[in-house]
Amino acid sequence: MKFPLSWLYAHLGPDASGHVPELPAITAALDRIGLEVEGVSSPADDLKGFRIGHILSAEPHPDADRLQVCQVDVGEGAPVQVVCGAPNARPGLKVIFAPPGTYVPGADITIKAGAIRGQKSGGMMCSLRELGLGTAHDGIAELPAQAPTGADYATWAELDDPVLDIAITPDRGDALGVRGVARDLAAAGCGQLRPLPEAEPQASTPFTPDDHAPLTWVKNHDGVLVAAGRVVRGVKNGPSPEWLKKRLQAAGIQPKNALVDVTNYIMLAFNRPLHVFDAAKVTGSTLELRAAQAGEVFTALDGVERHLKGGEVVIADGAGVQSLAGIMGGATTGVDEGTTDVFIESAVFDPVAVALAGRLHSLESDARYRFERAIDPASALEGLEAATALITQLSGGAPGKVVTVGKVAPPTRTATMHFVALEELGGVALTPDEVVSALERLGFNVLERDGQAVKVAVPSWRPHIAPGVTVSNPLAQAPSLPEEARQQAASSVEGVEAEAQLVAEVLRLRGLDDIAPKPLPPLPADRTPKVPAAFARDGRLRQAMAGRGMVEAISFSFTSSGDAELFGGPVHSGHRLLNPIASDLDVLRPTPLPNLLRALSRNLARSLGKEGDAALFEVGPAFTAQGVSTTLAGVRGGSTARCPGQRARAFGWRDSKADLMAALAALGIDEGTLTIVPLHIMPEGERPPHYHPGRSGQVRRGPKQVLGTFGELHPTTAKALGLDGKGMEATLALFELDAEAAQPAKATGKKRKSKQPSPPPLSPFQPVRRDFAFITPATVPVQDILAAARKALRALPVKGVKGTARLFDLFEGAGLGAGERSTGIEVILVPERETLQDEAIELMANHVEQVVAQSTGATLRR
Repeated sequence: MKFPLSWLYAHLGPDASGHVPELPAITAALDRIGLEVEGVSSPADDLKGFRIGHILSAEPHPDADRLQVCQVDVGEGAPVQVVCGAPNARPGLKVIFAPPGTYVPGADITIKAGAIRGQKSGGMMCSLRELGLGTAHDGIAELPAQAPTGADYATWAELDDPVLDIAITPDRGDALGVRGVARDLAAAGCGQLRPLPEAEPQASTPFTPDDHAPLTWVKNHDGVLVAAGRVVRGVKNGPSPEWLKKRLQAAGIQPKNALVDVTNYIMLAFNRPLHVFDAAKVTGSTLELRAAQAGEVFTALDGVERHLKGGEVVIADGAGVQSLAGIMGGATTGVDEGTTDVFIESAVFDPVAVALAGRLHSLESDARYRFERAIDPASALEGLEAATALITQLSGGAPGKVVTVGKVAPPTRTATMHFVALEELGGVALTPDEVVSALERLGFNVLERDGQAVKVAVPSWRPHIAPGVTVSNPLAQAPSLPEEARQQAASSVEGVEAEAQLVAEVLRLRGLDDIAPKPLPPLPADRTPKVPAAFARDGRLRQAMAGRGMVEAISFSFTSSGDAELFGGPVHSGHRLLNPIASDLDVLRPTPLPNLLRALSRNLARSLGKEGDAALFEVGPAFTAQGVSTTLAGVRGGSTARCPGQRARAFGWRDSKADLMAALAALGIDEGTLTIVPLHIMPEGERPPHYHPGRSGQVRRGPKQVLGTFGELHPTTAKALGLDGKGMEATLALFELDAEAAQPAKATGKKRKSKQPSPPPLSPFQPVRRDFAFITPATVPVQDILAAARKALRALPVKGVKGTARLFDLFEGAGLGAGERSTGIEVILVPERETLQDEAIELMANHVEQVVAQSTGATLRR
């Protein structure tokens, strides 16, 4: 909320002692009562150096048809020669002069002395647009003849008026008007609230047969609480006076014309949004407040054509929708320079209905910003009268009869506060008289009071306090909306506990910085940290991935619908967002992979040289048809780092498999219990569509439970993501792990497992390594050979020996038959009782060879 200090002084007068609060006291008081001052600025800050000049003469430029050589008196004795191309430059004109060295904000230039077409020019005469003060640019600005030559322009034009910018919380919609801010300051003892001049009721002028028929309301929507309006005939639209323009510009609104400027002025002054229709452009004699029909077309004042969803509150005439109620009027019935008859609309709409309609159409406006925070329901007639008076003052015209629909008087809302609640909830002890005085200064009327509590009537301008009723949203019945949108709309507006709100009001008025700090209660004696299992699991996964050189990323839980379809099949309707923060983040992600790949692409694009690499991982939610699950996802791209004696190579499926197996090991899952299933042998409808089917696999526990997937990105997916350039698709390795499914198998038996992992047992005896090269058809899965070897090691013929097996080599080629493969397995035998003798080693080696041969048909390569 921005407003100039002079506008605030129009509502805030001197205190009881006659002292006018100054700017430092005002800003300090606003911060103290919860209306945080975000900044104080002045238009004059950007207009330093500009002076008022007087053109003494203007002669044609000898070498340019459209330029003039002017002699300008700037108050420094000798006149300054200025070459000017403005058509309105003429002798006797008072102008805005910028000497050399002056920065011109509207043109983003700094004036320099020089020559134009051979004629010296010692400055510039400016238009208002070049100063950033308006849109006029057809010539230089023309100042009144009485403007003092040589004077500072910003000071003379009263542009040194400080502009305050304050932050407004959602429950303080009343502070979105200058008078509401002044009311709060007066309640805090910073000045006194000036009484408004008593508005004289605008007499209604009878209509004659030649006049436009009076417009009336028809209410057919529960989202309209009250609507008032009147026709004003015979107005003359044109520019607003300077005082009105300056106040609007200081508040960040560009003036348009008197009729529109009046509605903006009333909105900023009293938090009372209004709209004016050109009565001559309205079809028929009634304006209907109704629900939009699905498919109706509405062109707003911003010129954009919108197709309504159905259920939105609209104002319609005989020709169709003319306003999206509480948000923006229509271009068809908008006022212009030729408008002579207007209909002023002043209504109160349901905040939820306005907010949802604005979100559905991504339409922002100052009116919507106020309506969705709730406005004073009693302000409909007051705002109408204020607008009528100002319009007739500035543009003339004869007002007609006021027409209303709905309940004009707001329901009485009461709230009770127990005095002890102030200390219990706020930590501040005040006397009952101090509490009652604070509430009365804020506009609460005391209804009942005793020694324990006070009951007050809540002022109409504070609708968030003790709302007392729930307001249903009519959009909940809109058949064209998705089911999720209707369910959200069906939720009602619930008020916060009224007593706590009153406590907050008293504390706010006293000053939030006046609350004494208190230490936290002492910690309990038992301070043993209790880490949730899921938290500890995710921590182990993060440590494991960081240890493998990957960088953690935290991305949005949303992605685009196109990416979601590439990585999870059809997008479920329950995963679409009703109000996405961006058009490319409109659905819940089925996996973190699309966001990681997008980030990986940006990182690779910025890598130095051809050997750049990037490795990212994320532990976060994934949203599928089965629900939400915590997923670890990782991607690698580029190539490995160059090392002495080793060439850089592209990342592939083996790297993603190693990452996935490291994550499973970090969770304590034994690799021997896992099964690797190549994706190409799975039915097409069951395998993930974003993995290369011939270079990917699935890790399962048992035959069915899927723990994770690894492999290379499918070329089609890479192309759809724009990652297929320069061979990038061959360098993208990725994996996913369902962290919730990948839990260690539960221990059996009565003995309970220790909460802390015990150190692994270490044998004092020398381990023995033996390598086996098994020859099998290439169609025999490697994991079958590993499983057979591990099976043999679990039942060794020598007691007191444990063994492990791992793959170290695969070979196909010379020395082997056609279609054969050599699988190299390293077996490690660890004795626990005594050093192994040659006989025992040979016995166990033969046992491993026999079990593998029986299980897979493999023969030992000699």
